[in-house]
Amino acid sequence: MQQQQHNLPTVNIHEAKTNLSKLVEQAAGGSAFIIAKAGKPMVKVVPLEMPPVKRLGFLQGQGHITVDVDTFASAEIAAMFEGGA
Repeated sequence: MQQQQHNLPTVNIHEAKTNLSKLVEQAAGGSAFIIAKAGKPMVKVVPLEMPPVKRLGFLQGQGHITVDVDTFASAEIAAMFEGGA
């Protein structure tokens, strides 16, 4: 790879074809580069910004519930359904 005025490594198109897998892995790891044809920069290869993965249960085991959720406010809830509230 050679350096160009844009401060990114530049590879010629033939080298990019030959080493595509390696170059893609480097770009995915954060090392952007330019592909040039006959010395003229053509494209910039940069990593995609992936949205963070949402994980269910990431706070599992980090807290506890002090009330019995099955019976909490059961009298009040029953009264609302029975018309007593």
